[in-house]
Amino acid sequence: MATKTISITEEAYDRLARLKREHESFSIVINRITSEKKLKLSDFHGIISKEAGEALEKSIMESREKHLEMRKKRHEELFGDN
Repeated sequence: MATKTISITEEAYDRLARLKREHESFSIVINRITSEKKLKLSDFHGIISKEAGEALEKSIMESREKHLEMRKKRHEELFGDN
C-alpha cells in the first residue's frame, strides 16, 4: 500500500485524534469520516453520555409541553372555547 506524508496543524491533529477509535489508524479515521456512505443510527451510539441524553430528552419534552400550551392558547384566542 502506498503512503503519503501530510502536514496538519496541532489543532487538526487533536481533532482527528479525538475521533480515533481504539485500534484505528489515522488513515481509517480519515476514510471513515470522509466516506460518502449513508450513516446509520448506530453510527451515533455513544456520541453523548447517558446523563446528557436524559437531560436533552427532558428539555425536549418540556419544550413540547410549552409549545402545546401556546398552541392551545392561540387556538382559543382565534376560535374561542368550542
